[in-house]
Amino acid sequence: MNVVRYRAAAVPVDRARRSRYPVLPDVSRLVLTERPDDPLHCLRPRVLAESAARFVELFSGDVLYAVKCNPQPAVLRALWKGGLRHFDAASLNEVRLVRGLFPAAVIHFMHPIKTRSAIRQAYFQYGVRDFVLDAAEELDKILAETDDATDLGLIVRLALPKGKAVYDLSGKFGAAPDEAAALLRKCRHLAPKIGISFHVGSQCLEPEAYERALALAGEVLAMAGVDIDVLDVGGGFPVSYPAEVPPPLDAFIEAIDRGVAKLNLPAACRLWSEPGRALAAPGESIVVRVIARKNGALYVNDGIYGALSDAGASIGFRFPVRLIGADGGERNDELRAFEFFGPTCDSADRMKGPFLLPADTREGDWIEIGQLGAYGTALRTGFNGFDQTLTVEVEDRPLLETPGYLPAAMRAA
Repeated sequence: MNVVRYRAAAVPVDRARRSRYPVLPDVSRLVLTERPDDPLHCLRPRVLAESAARFVELFSGDVLYAVKCNPQPAVLRALWKGGLRHFDAASLNEVRLVRGLFPAAVIHFMHPIKTRSAIRQAYFQYGVRDFVLDAAEELDKILAETDDATDLGLIVRLALPKGKAVYDLSGKFGAAPDEAAALLRKCRHLAPKIGISFHVGSQCLEPEAYERALALAGEVLAMAGVDIDVLDVGGGFPVSYPAEVPPPLDAFIEAIDRGVAKLNLPAACRLWSEPGRALAAPGESIVVRVIARKNGALYVNDGIYGALSDAGASIGFRFPVRLIGADGGERNDELRAFEFFGPTCDSADRMKGPFLLPADTREGDWIEIGQLGAYGTALRTGFNGFDQTLTVEVEDRPLLETPGYLPAAMRAA
């Protein structure tokens, strides 16, 4: 099996261990061979490459992977293999990571608020030219720290009203429409490339949300009275979870195409997108071990301070699960709802689920939890010393497939 040490500067904790076994094609065989006591992260490079290739195939512009979603080098390499050449970086560490892996990559600094030193180093040391902003003060910083460069791409982030996405992103960044229009006019005099961007929110289940955002962007462009070179529709593209199956990816792409067609943009205007979850989620699962059982509660060796942050109370995602019994044999077909408690001493380390597993799940069993390629690794901490993991690459399919992401051969079948 290909085993990766995945902690780099962009991810704080470095406790990944190597497996001593050769390639195994699926997670169950791997677990019953390794019998891990620490959380086992299972990367699926082939699935990641397929997701990237499918998105690049469908989207009529540049696809910028949101590095914050999962910055593991093995993940980035798989996406590169799938055809991605553009990366959305939110920090100088992410810029440095991508440039170190891919000297020819196009890196876009998409965080609207940046430190002065990050701007300067990104521009002069790492060749970054595109910067997002949502205020006149940020524009002044970018100009000052790039020594009034004349080769900048300046992208204005537009604020959107709160929508119906699972994870709302409307409260922190973005300029109001009149402010965005004024910024666009100012940028037009300062840079050869300008644009407008927005974000409809993470895990957006409604294709029409992109059409509404594009209509608002059109109003801003009319107020600004300037041509743009870039229209960035942001991220938010969803994946499947047990409680929700989103419309297929094609439906979101078609909604974007309809919205863009109404804007009468210059022929040379380039379309951007910033998928993160949509590309990374199916590419990694985690196998946890049951430490104890108390009725309908399973105490497992990872939790909200590890890879399961999004399953906690603040978001409460229900992830797909399956049992890998410690004895390797068949279990009771009857399912029951469980909640999980993580290994730390914090009572908030709780994941209510419900997670449907065989009713006779017991101490010593393992549970594979899917769709954790998005933010599972990125949000891990070392709280209470629970920071040991084993990371491997596997060849089997993810626990859930999201409509529209299967490769052409599998769709035809």
